[in-house]
Amino acid sequence: MSEVEETLKRIQSQKGVIGTIVVNAEGIPIRTTLDNSTTVQYAALLHQLSMKARSTVRDLDPQNDLTFLRIRSKKHEIMVAPGSVPWYQLSSC
Repeated sequence: MSEVEETLKRIQSQKGVIGTIVVNAEGIPIRTTLDNSTTVQYAALLHQLSMKARSTVRDLDPQNDLTFLRIRSKKHEIMVAPGSVPWYQLSSC
Protein backbone atom coordinates (compact mmCIF):
# COMPACT_ATOMS: atom_id res chain seq x y z
CA MET A 1 0.00 0.00 0.00
CA SER A 2 2.94 2.35 0.51
CA GLU A 3 3.58 2.31 -3.26
CA VAL A 4 0.02 3.53 -3.86
CA GLU A 5 0.41 6.21 -1.20
CA GLU A 6 3.66 7.42 -2.76
CA THR A 7 2.11 7.55 -6.22
CA LEU A 8 -0.86 9.57 -4.97
CA LYS A 9 1.43 11.97 -3.12
CA ARG A 10 3.55 12.41 -6.25
CA ILE A 11 0.48 13.14 -8.38
CA GLN A 12 -0.95 15.54 -5.80
CA SER A 13 2.35 17.45 -5.59
CA GLN A 14 2.36 18.27 -9.31
CA LYS A 15 1.76 21.90 -10.23
CA GLY A 16 -1.90 22.61 -10.98
CA VAL A 17 -3.33 19.43 -9.43
CA ILE A 18 -6.41 20.37 -7.43
CA GLY A 19 -7.26 16.90 -6.18
CA THR A 20 -7.37 13.16 -6.71
CA ILE A 21 -10.14 10.64 -6.17
CA VAL A 22 -9.76 6.86 -6.00
CA VAL A 23 -12.99 4.92 -6.46
CA ASN A 24 -13.95 1.25 -6.34
CA ALA A 25 -15.45 -0.65 -9.29
CA GLU A 26 -18.93 0.69 -8.44
CA GLY A 27 -17.74 4.31 -8.50
CA ILE A 28 -17.80 4.76 -4.73
CA PRO A 29 -14.94 6.98 -3.52
CA ILE A 30 -12.49 5.17 -1.26
CA ARG A 31 -9.78 7.86 -1.10
CA THR A 32 -9.85 11.56 -1.93
CA THR A 33 -8.08 14.85 -1.38
CA LEU A 34 -11.21 16.89 -2.12
CA ASP A 35 -14.14 17.83 0.14
CA ASN A 36 -16.97 15.32 0.47
CA SER A 37 -19.63 17.01 -1.70
CA THR A 38 -17.17 17.65 -4.55
CA THR A 39 -15.87 14.08 -4.31
CA VAL A 40 -19.34 12.54 -4.45
CA GLN A 41 -20.38 14.71 -7.40
CA TYR A 42 -17.24 14.08 -9.47
CA ALA A 43 -17.11 10.37 -8.63
CA ALA A 44 -20.71 9.76 -9.70
CA LEU A 45 -20.50 11.74 -12.93
CA LEU A 46 -17.07 10.47 -13.96
CA HIS A 47 -18.04 6.88 -13.23
CA GLN A 48 -21.03 7.18 -15.56
CA LEU A 49 -18.94 8.86 -18.26
CA SER A 50 -16.11 6.35 -18.06
CA MET A 51 -18.56 3.42 -18.26
CA LYS A 52 -20.14 4.94 -21.38
CA ALA A 53 -16.72 5.61 -22.91
CA ARG A 54 -15.63 2.04 -22.14
CA SER A 55 -18.82 0.69 -23.71
CA THR A 56 -18.26 2.82 -26.83
CA VAL A 57 -14.69 1.57 -27.21
CA ARG A 58 -15.84 -2.03 -26.86
CA ASP A 59 -18.67 -1.48 -29.36
CA LEU A 60 -16.15 -0.19 -31.89
CA ASP A 61 -13.69 -3.03 -31.24
CA PRO A 62 -14.64 -5.89 -28.89
CA GLN A 63 -10.95 -6.82 -28.53
CA ASN A 64 -10.13 -3.36 -27.16
CA ASP A 65 -10.72 -1.62 -23.82
CA LEU A 66 -10.60 1.90 -22.43
CA THR A 67 -7.23 2.51 -20.78
CA PHE A 68 -7.28 6.26 -20.18
CA LEU A 69 -9.73 9.13 -20.57
CA ARG A 70 -8.71 12.80 -20.68
CA ILE A 71 -11.31 15.57 -20.46
CA ARG A 72 -10.11 19.11 -20.96
CA SER A 73 -11.88 22.47 -20.80
CA LYS A 74 -10.57 26.03 -20.78
CA LYS A 75 -10.26 26.00 -16.98
CA HIS A 76 -9.73 22.39 -15.94
CA GLU A 77 -8.47 19.03 -17.05
CA ILE A 78 -9.70 15.70 -15.68
CA MET A 79 -7.76 12.51 -16.20
CA VAL A 80 -9.47 9.18 -15.63
CA ALA A 81 -7.52 5.93 -15.35
CA PRO A 82 -10.00 3.06 -15.22
CA GLY A 83 -8.61 -0.23 -13.99
CA SER A 84 -8.69 -2.50 -10.97
CA VAL A 85 -8.69 0.66 -8.79
CA PRO A 86 -9.95 3.57 -10.92
CA TRP A 87 -8.76 7.07 -10.06
CA TYR A 88 -9.57 10.57 -11.20
CA GLN A 89 -7.34 13.61 -11.17
CA LEU A 90 -8.63 17.17 -11.41
CA SER A 91 -6.15 19.82 -12.55
CA SER A 92 -6.35 23.46 -13.45
CA CYS A 93 -5.14 24.45 -16.92
